[in-house]
Amino acid sequence: MKKKMNIQLSENFTYKKLIRFTIPTIIMMILTSIYGIIDGICVSNKVGENAFASINLIMPALMIFGSIGFMIGTGGSAIVSKTIGEGKKEKANQYFSMLIYILIIIGTIISIIGMILIENITILLGADETMFQDCVVYGRTLLIFLVPFMLQNCFQSFLIVAEKPSFGLMISIISGVVNIILDILLIYIFDMKVFGAAIATGISQLVGSIIPIIFFARKNDSPLKLIKTKFEFKAICKAFTNGSSEMLTNLSLSLVNMLYNMQLLKYANSDGVVAYGIIMYVGFIFIGTYLGYSIGTAPIIGYHYGAKNTEELKSILKKSLRIIAITAIIMTSIAEIAAGLLASIFVSKNAALLEMTTNAIRLFALSYLISGFNIFASSFFTALNNGVVSAIISFLRTLVFQVAAILILPLIWELNGIWLAVVVAEILALIVSVIFLISNRKKYNYI
Repeated sequence: MKKKMNIQLSENFTYKKLIRFTIPTIIMMILTSIYGIIDGICVSNKVGENAFASINLIMPALMIFGSIGFMIGTGGSAIVSKTIGEGKKEKANQYFSMLIYILIIIGTIISIIGMILIENITILLGADETMFQDCVVYGRTLLIFLVPFMLQNCFQSFLIVAEKPSFGLMISIISGVVNIILDILLIYIFDMKVFGAAIATGISQLVGSIIPIIFFARKNDSPLKLIKTKFEFKAICKAFTNGSSEMLTNLSLSLVNMLYNMQLLKYANSDGVVAYGIIMYVGFIFIGTYLGYSIGTAPIIGYHYGAKNTEELKSILKKSLRIIAITAIIMTSIAEIAAGLLASIFVSKNAALLEMTTNAIRLFALSYLISGFNIFASSFFTALNNGVVSAIISFLRTLVFQVAAILILPLIWELNGIWLAVVVAEILALIVSVIFLISNRKKYNYI
């Protein structure tokens, strides 16, 4: 008898099965982070620290444009997995196809608008004369590839609903390898500088979006397939509402990153922007672990919610909180011990910047003890089709609490206050997450 390899959403999940199902998505998020790090290393070491600072300055704006992909992917996957759980597979495929087509339309419009406004956006972000041109070149080039970027983010969630997390990982590996090879060719060999880095990233995103389109457009053995569909306004609104927390998270992170850069220019000049850019690259690996687990478990939660299997919901929540707690201790310890090594990968030639970055990583890394619980709580409510609660947690965590901390703490601790802002924001967000988990326990019966 042929051994069954794919774990299905309908199964009862043990710790082992839960980890097996989510590990491809976790690895996918970590690899995506590593590819971004290699981008940064290539630019900082070959093109220079000023070019590296330029990329980090414009990147938050690009993430704002791309956040719709996260919104449609997470919000849409919650609806689609719930619909599959209710036994309505044809309707689920209609929803899935409709959301992909909408994403392509919206992405094209935003891409055109972004390319027109990129110079004004660069000025608004505070770029000086030495950074302006690199910001514009990098930003405009990646905006050409905005639709593939949005699709790549969206398909990450839908491949899990399709019970193909390992296929999603394979796509991530392929697109990442393309990115690395092109980085080496375009930056080191052809000396195309920031433009080469942008082209390398854009083509890798194109590869990462075309493969799943081909898979879903053809006959396949998954629950999902791209089909002819009609636009249903109610379903679109529900998907956007469900995914609003993830969009808010990305919007907020981008806005907060801009505020971080402005404060750092005030307290530490361009070196502060470089140090923060390194923290973001390094942090993506640690936060990516939490995101990967949350994205990986969301379709499972959505399916069992749709199937009204409350016992499995209770089991998944309990197991997930334990897994996150153990992971938080391990990852925070690694970040604290390896802070100097991680910083030296980017800035080994500048002793003062190396010292600043090492200290920044150690302070910032304290947030990893808490952030996993908040990320999972927000994702948990998205999977339960409660976009409002999910959005509130994300909005407070990534925007309100962080903005307040970034503005207030430097007045007390100066530069260290900026690095500790995220820690304070995560602590406050954890209180909110616990309140919502307790107050909604009877509504969903997950405790």
